[in-house]
Amino acid sequence: MARPLLKIQRYFRRKPVRFFSLILLYLTAGSLVFLHSGFVGDSGSGGRGGRDSLVASGTSASDARGLNIMSRVFKETRRSGRRYGPPWMKRARHEGGEKMRRGGDYTSNWNRALKGRNAKDVDDGRAKYIGCYVDDTQKRALRGVSFFDYKKMTVFRCQDNCAERGYMYAGLEFGAECYCGHKIQAPNASESECNMECKGEKSNQCGGANRLSIFRLELSQESARRYGSAIFKGCFHRPDNVTLALPLSAVILNMSVEKCVDMCTEREKTLAVLAGDRCLCGFPTPLFSLHELEDESLCLHRCPGEEFESCGNDEYFVVYQTQVQDNRCMDRHFLSTRAKQLVALASFPGAGNTWARHLIELATGFYTGSYYFDGSLYNKGFKGERDHWRSGRTVCIKTHESGRKEIEAFDSSIVMIRNPYKALMAEFNRKYGGHIGFASQAHWKGKEWPEFVRNYAPWWASHTLDWLTYGRNVQVVHFEDLKRDLFSQLKGMVQFLGLKVSEDRLLCVEGQKDGNFKRSGLRKLEYDPYTPEMRANIDELIKTVNAALKKRKMSGVPEEYMPR
Repeated sequence: MARPLLKIQRYFRRKPVRFFSLILLYLTAGSLVFLHSGFVGDSGSGGRGGRDSLVASGTSASDARGLNIMSRVFKETRRSGRRYGPPWMKRARHEGGEKMRRGGDYTSNWNRALKGRNAKDVDDGRAKYIGCYVDDTQKRALRGVSFFDYKKMTVFRCQDNCAERGYMYAGLEFGAECYCGHKIQAPNASESECNMECKGEKSNQCGGANRLSIFRLELSQESARRYGSAIFKGCFHRPDNVTLALPLSAVILNMSVEKCVDMCTEREKTLAVLAGDRCLCGFPTPLFSLHELEDESLCLHRCPGEEFESCGNDEYFVVYQTQVQDNRCMDRHFLSTRAKQLVALASFPGAGNTWARHLIELATGFYTGSYYFDGSLYNKGFKGERDHWRSGRTVCIKTHESGRKEIEAFDSSIVMIRNPYKALMAEFNRKYGGHIGFASQAHWKGKEWPEFVRNYAPWWASHTLDWLTYGRNVQVVHFEDLKRDLFSQLKGMVQFLGLKVSEDRLLCVEGQKDGNFKRSGLRKLEYDPYTPEMRANIDELIKTVNAALKKRKMSGVPEEYMPR
């Protein structure tokens, strides 16, 4: 016995690397076994009906639940998205999963506020409970993006992820699975069958075994309804000259949204238009601008190839935007001759200056400059960042400066104003999370946020007041108005810059208005960070700015700014 042990000892003395490799493999195997057992053990809070049926079949409830969840995970992993949308679907599912895993306690305040209350009974303007529905793994009730979180799934997290992607419905199943969709494509089930508690929220039910607890979402105006990778634009009346407005068309057997979007994507057109059994493709133009939205009920005509989809008819068209990029507004360059006037694009930080620059560059085809230099913005395509702000090669210059000397350096200015409650939060996120990042919960709940509001809120008002006082030729643009009516507001800004307006370019901008400068919204706060004292001070500042605007014979601040 001693001789074999001695040989092993000599072997490992000669090969220390192998010895440490074996130890590492042993520890890795042990960790995997531990994690696997923990996963299966945690996944087993099933509904009573599902447990009884499993026990009746001769399998223990705990084993069956674990096996059932594991099989569902692998089954869903293998499921592919629609043919024209796999890159987006995979990316969205990955991002959603990552955000859920990293979620930490960012919904904890919301959950604490609702503790002891059932989500079905809460009418908070975010979502309304519809009911319990049957779900078939082969033919889903909600056929959009799906997310899983077997540790921390909550009703709000599911609703937020679906709403962010523009879906009308959010459904929870098996206590841990979230499904999104535009239509419920399954029959009702008994409420008693949606009896599984949410993994991250024991006070609420998250569906059951093959049963969905479905909520109808109250989407914000800017939310985009999607069908796979395509964005639903709405129902529109037939243009006067269809052939000229939408030059490509074809009759498709068993028409469906998927088939039309596929065809227009392959033809490299940004619009997929359904008119009964005909599919038309093209770009937004003055002949078909998508500005006169019709009631969706006028387009309710069942698709031959998919009974739950609407394909429009000869008079009213259903329109989707494909993933194809509209290149009509992508070319940008510096001014060929030095500008005679310096035009400021002035705003308080967090009021949408970077977004406005993006829109102006696409609409005019010329770069914008900056009073500062931001390397991250230069790397994202703002080539005017490197130019000195007095170079005269850019159409306007971004600035957050205030004060007489700085303002009088410019010949004219576009002043962007945003609701201070939104602007302060946006700038706080930028300061602690970057241009499209987010401040952490520690920053919001620590001393940073109160100090920030105390210092920055007065600046929001003084910035606007200074530009109104010392600016020589001022055009005020409200961030909210630009979002609501981008075409006409942006057209006015281009005209103020003294440049020729191209309606084709403006329509192109509408299709890609967000660029890379919009926060995802998945981590928005679920509580009000403003104290009553903060609100009282900010409300007074709003009234001061409103009075100053009216004194200059301008329209006051939008109604939504004013305290109620």
